[in-house]
Amino acid sequence: MKVVRFSSAESYEPEKDWKRVSLCNEKDISIEHFIKPPHHASPMHDHPNAQVLVVLKGKLAIITDESGEQVLGEGDAAYIPGNESHVVKNLLDVPSIGLDIFVPGRSFDFWLKRKK
Repeated sequence: MKVVRFSSAESYEPEKDWKRVSLCNEKDISIEHFIKPPHHASPMHDHPNAQVLVVLKGKLAIITDESGEQVLGEGDAAYIPGNESHVVKNLLDVPSIGLDIFVPGRSFDFWLKRKK
């Protein structure tokens, strides 16, 4: 077993106030806790890893070419297949919080390495 303490886990901000914390960073699965600032939207992006996004607090929209815009509230989850381009947007005037689960795991520094 491997335990990760939130208070000492690896973290960074890909953009101002967009916080990401690595809760699990293994080859077969990775889990990232995130805080999205008010009205923040990630750039359109994709990755080979399948993704499950779980909303812990707030309201997020996931936008894809295939499904359009889907709004998720607290407790909702969405499955995003690998290589499907998508945007994740916070719809509120306050931060929203969620978990990203990737299978297989992806490198935690994805947003730092990503070419703009």
